[in-house]
Amino acid sequence: MVKTIATVHGAVSLVNAIATKKGATLGIDLKVSATVETTPGKGITIQSENKSLSSRLINKTVEKIVSQKDLEKNNISITLDSQIPLGYGLKSSSAISSAVSLACARIFKPKLNDQNILLAGIDASIETKVSITGAYDDACSCYFGGFNVTDNEKKRRVRHEKIPTNLNAVIFLPKNRRRGNIKNLKTLSTIFEDAWELAKKSRYWDAMTINGWATSTILNSDPQIITNLLESGALGASVSGNGPSIAAITKKENEYEIKKTFSGLEGSVIVSKVNNKKAEVHEV
Repeated sequence: MVKTIATVHGAVSLVNAIATKKGATLGIDLKVSATVETTPGKGITIQSENKSLSSRLINKTVEKIVSQKDLEKNNISITLDSQIPLGYGLKSSSAISSAVSLACARIFKPKLNDQNILLAGIDASIETKVSITGAYDDACSCYFGGFNVTDNEKKRRVRHEKIPTNLNAVIFLPKNRRRGNIKNLKTLSTIFEDAWELAKKSRYWDAMTINGWATSTILNSDPQIITNLLESGALGASVSGNGPSIAAITKKENEYEIKKTFSGLEGSVIVSKVNNKKAEVHEV
């Protein structure tokens, strides 16, 4: 019997990758732990408090890492513990698939490199239709932490650096989870391209805010909220992923004002530190 635990963090969007297949994200401290235990037998069992979690995604991720021969002779039990709210654009799917991939790799393919561990989760996301682009940008910030600017089509990181540790993400989770049509993001592809170019030059907050205005006009948010957050002291603010959450990055002293800006809206607010830590795995 072998047992491993992998921990991967969440992330928020700086530049949405749907329109151009190029994205940028930053890591946040909310985390997912995947405990993988093997016993003689066959089959994959998943335990999680959240029933809406995609078991298809997890099964597919396991199959990408574990050979058919090993699947035939091992019962693989996976227990997930997540602090990341599901379905809000905070990269829960990328964090979960990366954690499962990393924990399985530790047992079955200990020499597998980071890129291949990441790609297992990304390919599984595309094949199970959890993600359109495979969300390479999301997976990079979940796995490596920090700022990540990526070309999702080429599966390449074009920029990676640490986030100043004195910053927090104040995240609003709206009660109304209705989103606009994400395919319409392509109508603003030149704007997303410009935002991505800014992120590539480390102008992350400008990129995030442009992305915020562009995504909110299409994804059923009010662009005025982005402007209000900047006036309250946010460095950058945006719809995260395809929504519906809105994230504002701020220094501690402006946190109260940011929360106040969200207080007139229906929903809840969570505050998370930023994260620069890489994913971890260990045997128990």
